[in-house]
Amino acid sequence: MTWNGEDYQSRFDRLAADGVDVHGEATFVRAYTPTTVLDAGCGSGRVAIELARHGIEVVGVDADASMVAAAERRAPELVWLRRNLTGLDLGRVFDVVVMAGNVPLFTPPGTEPALVAGAARHVAPGGVLIAGFSLDRAYTLADYDAHCAAAGLTLAERFATWSRDPFTDGDYAVSVHRR
Repeated sequence: MTWNGEDYQSRFDRLAADGVDVHGEATFVRAYTPTTVLDAGCGSGRVAIELARHGIEVVGVDADASMVAAAERRAPELVWLRRNLTGLDLGRVFDVVVMAGNVPLFTPPGTEPALVAGAARHVAPGGVLIAGFSLDRAYTLADYDAHCAAAGLTLAERFATWSRDPFTDGDYAVSVHRR
């Protein structure tokens, strides 16, 4: 899939200009009081930039050059890396690894276990992997939970939205897995 980082970001800019809170994912992550966050699949940097604005050390990673370039233009002071999340190894761990924006759905079919393993290897002991994605495609929660378990993570919480609405088998889930 080919992205245009500036076009992608402009959608959120329009929403914010209309008074919509576009920082639900960052607010959700901040509830875990992290000092460090890996924004895995950071896109144009919206979540990472908001987290950094609250004093959290953030590293953003995305496979798409256009997305990373858009993030770098918006916040050149932050660390942005163009890397594929499958097989990712940054040589460090984070309090929270977040995959917002349907990240598991944009990896090539069959690579989901490697994606989860790549993200999970960066979760510090006691830390969490947080992922929100639509359930109306081929990747199921049972598959995701199994991939997390294989990577040494245990389901801690699950919600229907980033606002923490209870999950009742809907078409979207925000899952929190703990190391």
